[in-house]
Amino acid sequence: MYHQMFSKSRPAFILIVIFFSVALSVAQPSGPILPEAAENGRPEALAPTEAVRSSPGYVKKNVPATIPLTETPPVVDGVLDDPIWQRAALFGDFLQTQPGDNVAPRHHTEAMIAYDSKHIYFAFRAKQDRNTIRASVARRDNIWNDDYFIIFLDTFNDKRQSYALAWNPLGIQGDGTMTEGRGEDYSIDIVMESKGVVTEDGFNIEVAIPFKSLRYEAGKNKNWGLHIFRRVKYNNNELNSWMPIDRSINGSLPQAGHITGLEGIETTRQLEINPSLTISETGRRSRHTFNGDAAGRYVNEGVKADFGMTAKFGLSPTITLDFAYNPDFAQVEADAPVSTANVRFPIFFAEKRPFFLERIDIFQSGMNVVNTRAIVDPDLALKLTGRRGKNTFGIMYASDNAPGNYSVDERESLLLCQNQRVADPTAGISCPTERYMNQNADIGVIRVKRDIGLYHNIGFFGTTYNFVDRHNHTAGFDGRFKLTPKVVAEFQVLGTNSRRSFYNPDLDRNQYRTGNGFGYRGFIQRSDRNLYMELAAGGRTADYRADVGFTSRTDTNSLNSFVRYETNRNPKNPIIFKRLFNQTSITYDWKGRSQRTESNTQGMLALQRQIFIGGGFEYGYERVFEHEFGPRRSATRQGAFFGDRSERSSHRKEIYGFIEASPAKQWFVLFVLSQNYGSLDYDFGAGPKYPRASLPYVNWYEACGQYGSICMTPPPRQDPGAGNLTYIESSVRYQPTTAFQVQLNYNRSRLTRNDTGRVAFDDNVFSLRSTYQFTRNLYARMRLDYSNISSRVRPQFVFGWTPSPGTAIYAGYNDDLNYNGFNPYTGIREPGFQGNGRSFFIKTAYLFKKSF
Repeated sequence: MYHQMFSKSRPAFILIVIFFSVALSVAQPSGPILPEAAENGRPEALAPTEAVRSSPGYVKKNVPATIPLTETPPVVDGVLDDPIWQRAALFGDFLQTQPGDNVAPRHHTEAMIAYDSKHIYFAFRAKQDRNTIRASVARRDNIWNDDYFIIFLDTFNDKRQSYALAWNPLGIQGDGTMTEGRGEDYSIDIVMESKGVVTEDGFNIEVAIPFKSLRYEAGKNKNWGLHIFRRVKYNNNELNSWMPIDRSINGSLPQAGHITGLEGIETTRQLEINPSLTISETGRRSRHTFNGDAAGRYVNEGVKADFGMTAKFGLSPTITLDFAYNPDFAQVEADAPVSTANVRFPIFFAEKRPFFLERIDIFQSGMNVVNTRAIVDPDLALKLTGRRGKNTFGIMYASDNAPGNYSVDERESLLLCQNQRVADPTAGISCPTERYMNQNADIGVIRVKRDIGLYHNIGFFGTTYNFVDRHNHTAGFDGRFKLTPKVVAEFQVLGTNSRRSFYNPDLDRNQYRTGNGFGYRGFIQRSDRNLYMELAAGGRTADYRADVGFTSRTDTNSLNSFVRYETNRNPKNPIIFKRLFNQTSITYDWKGRSQRTESNTQGMLALQRQIFIGGGFEYGYERVFEHEFGPRRSATRQGAFFGDRSERSSHRKEIYGFIEASPAKQWFVLFVLSQNYGSLDYDFGAGPKYPRASLPYVNWYEACGQYGSICMTPPPRQDPGAGNLTYIESSVRYQPTTAFQVQLNYNRSRLTRNDTGRVAFDDNVFSLRSTYQFTRNLYARMRLDYSNISSRVRPQFVFGWTPSPGTAIYAGYNDDLNYNGFNPYTGIREPGFQGNGRSFFIKTAYLFKKSF
């Protein structure tokens, strides 16, 4: 679909034999592809300048570069006039790898590296017209709209994972990890010092990274993998690389260069203690009043102080123990708003909390067996992560307070429910029991992975979730194998055991029982210079549950294919490259019944000035069964669907187009328009503004309005049906100065039923974000979200000072308002603004460090 324009899907089973034959026969090992020769017989991009060639530290790419030891550290000021840089290892001969293919870059680039017993030092010198440099006074990890240098530092030389460390021309940092098959993750922060200076003919960057901030193996004959990249935004988002990049080879780290000679490093054990204090005052809407008002009242709660603490102890350079006690996990940045109209399955939200982000890559997998957002409010947590030789491991425990932490309203409602049940024991009233209240869930995770050979690995997962009347355990294996330089395959299998309530559609009630489930996932992908192919399959049985993870759907299987062809890139042509792909998927349940089929074909043109224009067509089919929505019909009971049919289906056609552009450093624009014909409306309704639009419900509703007595009858059962869906996605970002930027996002989804002509929903979601960065450490941020279906306005204001990872002061205000919305307790429209909840907060944290 339109929103999957850069995603990859998988095939129909009938293509597998053909794919394997082509992939394994064509994908023969090959070395880096050199650029075309210049007139003098030597590739122009490979010819070093005289300054580089004559430098005693000039390193070659085909052998590990020896990094010199220095006794005098540099002053990290971005000037590069320290004696260390006269004898540092010098990396030159950069190549343009995007959009060009190992050709001469537009501008000259140099990098230098040295080290002492405590730090490794980097320096970068970039030549470029000052007026074309994109450099913002940005927050950490928010530098990707600027020019920047980035290195992939593979400190174990395992060609599977590396640090991803980046700096913009002012030296502002972006730091994370890069994992083969998973991509880059900038959720972690490491302590380092950096400074950048913009000059008349370019910019310089100077960096000092303490070895104690890294996990590594070093010593005699130990190599580290190294990639050095430079991004030049104004010139079609040009990417320059120290090492040549062969697009016909699958993976980046296997093509990295190497550094060596890091001996005599001072080994210390680092203890970090990070206490935090949050002072807040909140208000909320409550249904419980003193005068019995059904509309409820607004309650202002007193000032509350929460103390929390996290600690980290480096047992060795490769193993770390993390601890958290009553950690403050109040989110300084809220989740992005999403439309939930006509959504059947859960929506995934990424982790943002620092404790869980530390080495989150160890616990990640294709089936999302571990999703730390499932640990909502831990009282305490422990985590041991590290690496020994070829083995990587992670162990985590958390005691989650959230499942038994009832709010004041929930406690009052529970008491009321229990009183009603006592008053009328024959009514069959079901209430949560008091034994759930104030109880914690115990959660455990174990992950072990072993490297095999140069590029393969195999691993084990195990999780456990234990709460009152809810127990879940999972165990399984996964692996990644590089079959040839072009072909990579992955697999994952998982078994689950649960003792909990399962909904039984034949009885139309929950049953407390034991359920065993099975899940699997696998793919094989082939990369080449122009052609990329991927086949994949996955599925989960009906009783599959992974309560520590994220599961979108059960009782399902899928076969998927993705084929993409891209022309050779020429950065001088008006059309730099063309791209065409097809993604096809078939989904079916464990009885072999079709659930969904999609085939999406898309074309795209990449133009000058970072402009991308494309469009596509998708044909699909969807089939739903009533037991997925409620009871299954029988001779004595009606089913979840209206009428005499227990299933619904629809054939769907979609046509869409998009444009994305960043023609100048001040502007970014994205616009997507899609029209679907035959999309299924599941007949959920979308709140008071958009009641259900199916024909049975419309007839009942109209009769109810005309004959009041009919309102005493229950509404008809669901009647999913086809309709036409219009989707718009748009974003505009404007940055008038290096310190200020503002972005407006607008998404719209509107579905009109074919049988009634009624609008099932028309969801308009606005999100306005602006940031003013006073300095690299001091900023103010405003965010305003609005959805017309919920009629809710959610403003957020945050003032933050973040001088280093772990040390920060935040002051903020969050609000949640109804605007001409409906009372949540009475359903009656309320004019103007009405508050649902708000909070003022001040959060402080300081990182104490001690080396042993």
